[in-house]
Amino acid sequence: MKAADVRAKTGDELRTQLGDLRKEAFNLRFQKASGQLENTARVRQVRRDIARIMNALGERRRAEG
Repeated sequence: MKAADVRAKTGDELRTQLGDLRKEAFNLRFQKASGQLENTARVRQVRRDIARIMNALGERRRAEG
């Protein structure tokens, strides 16, 4: 996911996607701990997507206030 894609979405869409990504990160951590994780690069990708969304939400919050 690119930063431009994140900025194009509404706040509600971002919050929904953030919840989904956090659940996925949780599941990936469990898979890693149990030795079932196949795509190790996905962990990094999910963490970065979460950071992008949180940055975009923070920018919007600062712009409003």
